[in-house]
Amino acid sequence: MSHLGLDPRQDVARLTAQLVDHPSVSGGEGPLADAVEAALRELPWFHVDRHGNNVVARTELGRRERVILAGHIDTVPVADNLPSRLDADGVLWGCGTSDMKAGVAVQLRIAATVPEPNRDLTLVFYDNEEVAAEHNGLGHLAREHPGWLAGDFAVLLEPSDGQVEGGCQGTLRVRLRTAGQRAHSARGWLGTNAIHAAGPILARLDAYRARRPVIDGLEYREGLNAVRIEGGVAGNVIPDACVVTVNYRYAPDLDEDRALAHVREVFADCGVAEITVDDSSPGALPGLSHPAAQEFVAAVGGEPRPKYGWTDVSRFSALGVPAVNYGPGDPNLAHKRDERVDTERIRHCEERLRTWLTS
Repeated sequence: MSHLGLDPRQDVARLTAQLVDHPSVSGGEGPLADAVEAALRELPWFHVDRHGNNVVARTELGRRERVILAGHIDTVPVADNLPSRLDADGVLWGCGTSDMKAGVAVQLRIAATVPEPNRDLTLVFYDNEEVAAEHNGLGHLAREHPGWLAGDFAVLLEPSDGQVEGGCQGTLRVRLRTAGQRAHSARGWLGTNAIHAAGPILARLDAYRARRPVIDGLEYREGLNAVRIEGGVAGNVIPDACVVTVNYRYAPDLDEDRALAHVREVFADCGVAEITVDDSSPGALPGLSHPAAQEFVAAVGGEPRPKYGWTDVSRFSALGVPAVNYGPGDPNLAHKRDERVDTERIRHCEERLRTWLTS
């Protein structure tokens, strides 16, 4: 049994509960990374490396193909939903149960119980996925240790409700600034209200009709939404600046430059004084035509569907590694106060991956 009592050989539902009960909000993953590293170092068939709070374990069995199982170990902030709780119906409740400690538990369970997989296996556990892209641990590994991420195919165990989800949307966050002129609110005609100037931006967003392109047989649904608005100086001052933050979730047939060009076009005549990029991560095409992806889909079953949202399959795609999302959690429960996961779905996911890696 490893540091902090993390035992990767136990039932995968109990292992999930152990992981959940080790809080690891983004930026505080150190103790859990220590526990994961210690557990993996007890398995002699793996070579283990660590960079910061990112842990990578690899077999060197000389197989014809190398596959990667990857998952982030951080969560969003706790919302009075720890410690974990298992109810009589087999549902495990708690922060990170769905996104994505159930998937991480599957990774660890496979690591401990499949010593001779039919493909060489790389396991990646990384930090800071739930915060800005610049902090993402998988991104740090891709830049500083790309050889650790070499492979023929990757499975990201993000919550997908036990279904294969191809590719992912890109995400772009921009700040739209409107300008005005300060004045005393008692003599408002002497100023120009920057908050009022944001009206055309909000009207344009309300009228926007998002694309629904079909790529490799999968329909992606885009979205353009205001997610924050900032403005105001004091209760008696006409504000001279206002910022509307807008998030564009776009289909993977666009790259980052074309996505930004589209946003600029949408707001071109809305009186925006300045557009600045706050965060940007490209999408990933489904890649389901790749032989390794086809073999995986055949092994786990089900009908592939598009990924609504951004995931780190994008980073694998940029490295030339085809990747899909496949995990036991329900994405609709991610980040919620009542986040939970059906333990039977965790076991089913483990069973399907085991079949793929041993048949």
